[in-house]
Amino acid sequence: MVRYVHDFREGRRDMADLLGGKGANLAEMTRLGLPVPPGFTVTTDACRAFLATGAEPEGMSAEVSRHLSALEASAGRRLGQRDDPLLVSVRSGARFSMPGMMETVLDIGLNDDSVLGLAKTSGSDRFAWDSYRRLVQMFGSTVMGVDTARFDEAMTLLKEARGAPDDLCLDASDLAGLVETYKRLILGETGRAFPQSPAEQLRLAILAVFRSWNGERARLYRRREHIPDDLGTAVTLQRMVYGNLGPDSGSGVAFTRDPATGRPGLYGDYLANAQGEDVVAGIRNTVPLTELKQLDPDSYRRLRDHMGTLERHYRDLCDIEFTIERGTLWMLQTRVGKRTAEAAFAIAAELVEEGQITPEEALARVSGDGLARLMFPRFDTDATGTALAHGLPASPGAAVGAAVFDSAEAVRRAAAGERTVLVRQETTPDDLPGMVAAEAVLTSRGGKTSHAAVVARGMGKVCVCGAEELTVDTAARHFTTRDGTVVEEGTVLSVDGTAGAVYAGAVPLVASAAMRYLETGEQSDGVVAAVARSLEQADSLRRLEVRANADTPEDARRARRFGAQGVGLCRTEHMFLGERRKLVEAMILAGTDSDRDRALTALLPLQRKDFTDILEAMDGLPVTIRLLDPPLHEFLPDRTELAVRIAAAEARGDRPEPHEAELLAAVNRMHEENPMLGLRGVRLGLVVPGLVAMQVRAVAEAVVARTKAGGSPRAEIMVPLVGAVEELRIERAEVERVLDEVSYESGVPVRCPVGTMIELPRAALTAGRIAEEAEFFSFGTNDLTQTTWGFSRDDVEAAFFSAYLDKGVFPTSPFETIDREGVGRLIRIAVEEGRAARPGLTLGVCGEHGGDPASVHFFHHAGLDYVSCSPFRVPVARLEAGRAALSDTEGSDSR
Repeated sequence: MVRYVHDFREGRRDMADLLGGKGANLAEMTRLGLPVPPGFTVTTDACRAFLATGAEPEGMSAEVSRHLSALEASAGRRLGQRDDPLLVSVRSGARFSMPGMMETVLDIGLNDDSVLGLAKTSGSDRFAWDSYRRLVQMFGSTVMGVDTARFDEAMTLLKEARGAPDDLCLDASDLAGLVETYKRLILGETGRAFPQSPAEQLRLAILAVFRSWNGERARLYRRREHIPDDLGTAVTLQRMVYGNLGPDSGSGVAFTRDPATGRPGLYGDYLANAQGEDVVAGIRNTVPLTELKQLDPDSYRRLRDHMGTLERHYRDLCDIEFTIERGTLWMLQTRVGKRTAEAAFAIAAELVEEGQITPEEALARVSGDGLARLMFPRFDTDATGTALAHGLPASPGAAVGAAVFDSAEAVRRAAAGERTVLVRQETTPDDLPGMVAAEAVLTSRGGKTSHAAVVARGMGKVCVCGAEELTVDTAARHFTTRDGTVVEEGTVLSVDGTAGAVYAGAVPLVASAAMRYLETGEQSDGVVAAVARSLEQADSLRRLEVRANADTPEDARRARRFGAQGVGLCRTEHMFLGERRKLVEAMILAGTDSDRDRALTALLPLQRKDFTDILEAMDGLPVTIRLLDPPLHEFLPDRTELAVRIAAAEARGDRPEPHEAELLAAVNRMHEENPMLGLRGVRLGLVVPGLVAMQVRAVAEAVVARTKAGGSPRAEIMVPLVGAVEELRIERAEVERVLDEVSYESGVPVRCPVGTMIELPRAALTAGRIAEEAEFFSFGTNDLTQTTWGFSRDDVEAAFFSAYLDKGVFPTSPFETIDREGVGRLIRIAVEEGRAARPGLTLGVCGEHGGDPASVHFFHHAGLDYVSCSPFRVPVARLEAGRAALSDTEGSDSR
């Protein structure tokens, strides 16, 4: 029989798939003997069963009742009893942290009778009614669907009527009246009364948490963080402890190290006379955790000791939630904390130095995505000028955008291609779409553990929180600085998440310290030194080579500085642009063989010089040169523009330029309805006489020139868009004929391996045959994805990809991360059949997937020899190739 409920004492932290992260970690803290309020967890199995059928799974309700009875027995109180009632919290807890994206309901068990008993037991009428109004508000919005803004409006009106600056200034009578206002609001909005039955409150709250798994903001967050949709959430039920009992009570969030920088120490926020939701919501500004040392030294000392226990146990940065109830410390949650990229590298390196983890474990805790963020430019501090305001540096980086004051406007402007900065008093989970759309988040309230800070850090989004110098008026769509400057919506701001500052206008950018290290080897700070150690560790472990896509000597030299082990793709068509386009036009327009030969002869020395320079930049390393791939019409003027120019000349009575008329005839002759599936790639070489011979001769003569200069050139020739072995056999014969000619003429043996791009499904499915003629395969995953899905990338991404992502057709764009089920299966087939036919076959990938972290892991486990990507993604690919090698010991290619 399936068990749907587990007591905290029965679980462990490695049961997160079943108990969710929250439930598993509460169980682990209970096992460690830390002061955890008792409770139990309803499993993710129950959630999945409910979401599949829309009904509670059989037996779940009975299990919840049995565990609740045990909780009541241990507490000596019953849920909702008239005197000294037991109250419980109901919280979501998914396998992966999704801060604020799902629902929570506190103070379950309060009703019109038990609130009086709570007042008597606690000795505080105000506390009891404050707890009751929180329950009615949370339950009304979370379970009954009333817009939370309606409750906020009622609270605001009450505070204005009482002249109260915050909720602490409202007395018990005020709060009792607010409860009645809230109940009337619920009845008016839903036609249903707030339930007085504690059992009904509990049942409905559990189901509401289950439903919140498929809420809009939860789905959006999962798409953003690539969390699978089928995991479901667990629900933890826990005896309530109270931080809102008075000045000797409070709640806080703490980190064992700074989540922004990684520095060791106690970091976090504390709020006296408050429940935990108040801390992350930013409704009142918190105080730094260090102030707790003066407010409550004993609780501070115990908290510090517990934090040390947890960091040593988890061997990582821990994020901790706690409550102090009249001097008694309770631990409510822990998890491995979200951190910035800087902090991730710094913490991993420090834990290695402290002997807590191995270098391999350190490598597993950083990521290519994080390294890419460290490579982003930073603001030029010499050009920043005077800041509009300062706040807490919640998530580092540099971002520039137009100020917007609500989530919808951020989304609208981002869809129009505009960069924005989302400015709020504080963010809520409902602001997630705007946070995703914006370049940065700026709030006037909240600390480093506020919703804005936690979510921004998790997404790698620039964030400055608690900029108290700003008065944000979202209704008027502006903010006012301390000196009276009014900044309207649309004003360009520069947000420095590293320094915690915001500036008017666009501040110039400079290279980051990580980029300077990659360019020069300079290790300017501890984070850069940690990056260097991570890359060295990755290089020592990885099996995959990392090459670069480079079409110019400058790109090749930069790629080599970044650690590239060769050029995996040199696209020769990029060498035919600019002034050389006229020579290509002459080749296309040639009416005779001799005219074509003259054009090709003029192109030869230009291509030879290009290849010579790239081979010099990559001396001793392989350079894979792809023969001309795109259709020839791309080198000619636009058909419509050309026709318009000719028609305009005729309309004026002028004779069109003969050359333009000749060009238009050629363009019309070559016009194809779908040129990307037409005369291109290997097909050009087979039907345009002399084109392949010219390019191969340029490569061969470049090899000769570099060899005679004392170099060690390693050119490889790649034939594009092969779909049948016969195509490659014919073209390879021409390649080898020219190589033999140049070898004979120069006296220098020229040996260039000949291979092909696998970018058509037919090529992948007939890879065994093609391998008879190919010495290497390079998977062109951009075209392979297009031809497998039937997508034209230039058209479909803007047309319907957002809808496909929203509807879950695919979790991420198949042009960003390899489609493992379709394109990936074709690659695996080609690898297996190609190597069976030619055991020594070299296999690589040269589409931009070669620099995508998740795709690198797939290519490692698919058995490829190398990945090739743009120069700036080479360090990312190096790091992820090392991390992929780590997973060999884990038997998984997951990240």
